[in-house]
This record gives sequence, C-alpha cells and structure tokens, in this order.
Amino acid sequence: MKDSAGKPCILIIVENLPVPLDRRVWQESCALRDAGYEVVVICPQMRGYTAPEEKLDGIQIYRHWIAEEASGISGFLREYISALWGETRLAWKAWRRHKFRLIHLCNPPDLLFLVAAPFKLLGVRIIYDVHDLCPEMFEAKFGKRGLLYWFVRIAERLTYACADVVIATNESVRRVAFERGHKNPAKAFVVRTAPKIGNANVSPNPALKKGRPYLVGYIGVMGNADGVNYIIEATDHIVHKLGRQDIHFLLMGSGPEFDRLIQLRDRKGLADFIDMPGRVSNEFLFTALKTIDLGVSGDPKNSYNDGCTMNKVLEYMAFAKPQVGFDLVETRASAQDACIYVTDNSPQKLAEAIVATLDQPVLRDKMGRLGYERLHQELNWDRSVTQLIAAYESALA
Repeated sequence: MKDSAGKPCILIIVENLPVPLDRRVWQESCALRDAGYEVVVICPQMRGYTAPEEKLDGIQIYRHWIAEEASGISGFLREYISALWGETRLAWKAWRRHKFRLIHLCNPPDLLFLVAAPFKLLGVRIIYDVHDLCPEMFEAKFGKRGLLYWFVRIAERLTYACADVVIATNESVRRVAFERGHKNPAKAFVVRTAPKIGNANVSPNPALKKGRPYLVGYIGVMGNADGVNYIIEATDHIVHKLGRQDIHFLLMGSGPEFDRLIQLRDRKGLADFIDMPGRVSNEFLFTALKTIDLGVSGDPKNSYNDGCTMNKVLEYMAFAKPQVGFDLVETRASAQDACIYVTDNSPQKLAEAIVATLDQPVLRDKMGRLGYERLHQELNWDRSVTQLIAAYESALA
C-alpha cells in the first residue's frame, strides 16, 4: 500500500523494548514518517506501554504479550518463544491491513528472520537493523560459549542471509556485516543512535546532590552485562577507602539486575551515597543530566561492549557533561576527548578516575564543551536520518 506521497508502507519489528520508549526505533519511525512512508510498528507490551493497538503521532503500533524479561537461559527461551508467536500473529494482521513493502528487523534477538522470511516469498524487502552483536552479547552475559553460543551465531548468519540491506549503529558493527555476515559493503549503512533531546535547557536541581558538592550520574539498563556493579564497587572505594564524603551518586534505570544491585548497595552501606530511583521520566532525566557534575559508565571492556555505541555516552555529551568509563572502542570513537578512559576493568581504578576528574573543574568544563560540540557537529541525528533514508532507497530500488 502507498500513501498519497507515493511512498510504500513499511513494518518495523522490535522485541527488546516497546515504542515510543525505545528511543532509536521511535526516532527512526518518526524520520521515516516525515519522509512520506506509512509506518507500522510491532513491539512488546511492557514497561508501562500495554495498549495492544494504538496510533501515535501518525504511526500505527501493534503490541503483543511477552514473558518476563530474561535473566537466564530458561528465561530467554520463554521470552523468545512468546515474542515470536506474538510477532508472527501481528505481522500477518499488519499484512492484511496495510500490505507493507518492507520489513525492518531490529535485533536483539537474531530470531526475527523467522517472522520475516515468509513475506520475502511475497516480494517484501528486508532491512536488518543491528542494534547489538548478539553472539558477543551472549558470551558477555553467560561468560562462556558452548552449544547455545553457536546456535546464536547460526541465527545471526541466517538473519544476514535474509536481509537485503543492513543498518549498523557504528563502524565496528558495519564491519561485522561484511566480514561475518558476508554482505556487500555497499548495502551496509551506518545509522548512529544519536539523542534527539529538545529540552536540554532545563534548570538543574541542586536537591539531587543531597547536600554534597558533587553529583555523579548514570543512566541506562541494569543487566548483568552493563557493569553497574562496578560503579557501586567504585563508590565503596571512594567512600570507605579514599574517605571522600563529598560525592553523591544517582544511578537511573532498571533491568533484571536492579534488585540485586540494590542489595549490593545496601550491603556495602552506601544507601546514603547512592540513589537508585529506577526508570525515570524524561523530565526527571533531563533535570538530572543538567545537574550532574560527571557522567559515569560501568560497561566492562569485552568484545561485546567494544562494539556498542552506548546511549548514555551520547546523552552525557548532549548535556555538555564530562564522563568517565572503561576504554571501549566505540565509546572512544564517540566521545573522544570528552571522556577519561580507564584501561582495566577495575572498580578501584574507576573510582580513582572519578575522583581525579571531579577535582579538576577546568578539565571538566573543557571535556563537556568538546563533547557537546562533537555531538552536535559530527554525531547529530540529522546525519543519521540521511543514512537511514539512503538505506531504504537502496532496499526498495
């Protein structure tokens, strides 16, 4: 089906988060809508977005039930089986209603080709939007390879084989597309996940510092691969070993490890130094990012994290905040001189870098300014939109 502007209908399938909560997928959806496409999205019912069907800002959304967020192999199986059933059912419903010309698959997981493959026989084109390198993510979560790891590798390979065009979040992921996925480099496009934040002029809230001079912030998922435990261990070193009582921490976000991280914080006697409010509203997030003196990332260095463009890294840059984190390939590619890089996966060295950076206000101001300028000049969303539209034109040519 085509709209009045002559652009076809396209279907986006995402399993990891619902829209509009998934910022990357929602920004892509809105950009494609603005380019004239009719956009339909299939996503899970979770995180407060439970309406099975709604039209939001001109985008048709269908949501399916999904089992609880996975925290182990059995949890992953329940999640993926329930998701595949819901996605398949809704994909055929969308086909009957909209007759889409292209399916845009957003991983993880690399199982969505099972939903899309039958439509390929009907002439539908496939775009594979690689958010995460799933084999590396599996190894990082479970600490080993084994039979299931190779199953994930096969699923990734089949998804590449099904796809006509690949979208990658950065150059590291794009390189995997033609080295491991055997795709033509001309059919692999980089669409970076750049924040589109229109409310960066909010006022700071000094009350978030709880009476202390410095506030260190974290925003992101709290899973077993995200390294929030490193930040809590670093705080323990700062408070109990270095004797610094002048730094408060605000760790925002939720995930399968949230309850265990709360327990770790409390066991270390850090409840007075670390606030963990869970998932927060955009208003709270923007105010917090405006207030913090330093952003921190705890993602440890491994083959998975090296290939990830971390949303939080870009969000710190959007608010002109300096940051500290482990020395990841794509974090360095994004932040460059806006970050202090810790070379070892050591909470003690992370703690020392946090303290040293806070104690240098001139350096912090310079880092924040460089990050802000780089985000708006080199990594802005408008550049990504150009690549996104080019990928669609290539797929539909």
